[in-house]
Amino acid sequence: MNTSKHPDLGTALEQSRSGLRDNHRRSLTRLLFLVTGSALVVFSCLQLFNGYPWVALVELFASGLLFYGVFCLKTTAHLQQWIYAYLVSLFSFFIVIMLLPEASIAAFVWVLMMPVLAYLLLGKHEGMILSVPFMLVGGVVYYFFLGEVGSAHRMIDLLNMFLCGALMQVFMHMYEVRREEAEQRLVDMAQTDALTGLANRSNFQSTLARTIAECERSGTGFALVIMDIDHFKLVNDTLGHDAGDYVLRHIGQSLTERLRTTDFVGRLGGEEFGLILRDVKPGDAFELMDELRERIARRELKYGEAGIRVTASFGIAQWPDHGREAETLFCVADRCLYSGKRAGRNRVAPAGAGQPPKSVGSMAGGLG
Repeated sequence: MNTSKHPDLGTALEQSRSGLRDNHRRSLTRLLFLVTGSALVVFSCLQLFNGYPWVALVELFASGLLFYGVFCLKTTAHLQQWIYAYLVSLFSFFIVIMLLPEASIAAFVWVLMMPVLAYLLLGKHEGMILSVPFMLVGGVVYYFFLGEVGSAHRMIDLLNMFLCGALMQVFMHMYEVRREEAEQRLVDMAQTDALTGLANRSNFQSTLARTIAECERSGTGFALVIMDIDHFKLVNDTLGHDAGDYVLRHIGQSLTERLRTTDFVGRLGGEEFGLILRDVKPGDAFELMDELRERIARRELKYGEAGIRVTASFGIAQWPDHGREAETLFCVADRCLYSGKRAGRNRVAPAGAGQPPKSVGSMAGGLG
């Protein structure tokens, strides 16, 4: 079984706090630190000439911290804490600049940057929680900055700021909601077999690797089962590929109906399926798969005027008894599967269980 070269998309999505993966957030945050630190050096000089030496010193000190952060962010494991410290400090700095007696009206434009930066670096929920309070404070400061708003001119300025701020907040939130939905649909498509609705091979590989890692930590075991529909080509050749697709969908539904919520099933390709049975002993895994084998064999599927009967063969490998690596387990289960097929099909063949594959009457692949 080849190991997937691509990361588990579902896990990556769950761990992502925004539309950016952590490595992208790290690169963007370093760039923001560098740009902000450089800008603060320029602003500190201007504030010194403007008669605010204490502001100039604060800005110069902040720029030094940002330049230090550029190097720390290369390897730090506390990326989220750095981002929060940066955004809270930056937003607070915006508010302080607005409170200066001789503040430029252009300083209030930075309020509109708050939701953009917060949603981009923190995502929908945390971005909203952080940006909304700061934007409200910025709006209040701007209200007092304008002074008397009795005139139509001042009222227009106030409404423009509040309207632009509200729209920016709403637009960023709506964008993040739609982006998350679109990304989730893409991940579902990338991880799901379109015909059966089960996990595809890549998703199954990722889940198997994750299950092994979890069992290594907990000390529990699991069974890997490879299932193959017997004489499936006969269905396609006799009734057509649409009938074959119908059988595959039925088999997928049967697997999901019978298995426990802790188990996992996927379509590995063609007529082959994979199952991961968590916290199950070898004997119990055998009994569960044999019951599933019998259920598949005795059910007749109606396809138009034809009745289709199919059987399936199963190969079982137990972790860690038959291997600790995914590739080893898959090879063991695959060998058991094909030994059962060579022995007559419609069998459950466990590895090293001390019992022969279960044999039944010759009914494999029959069409009724």
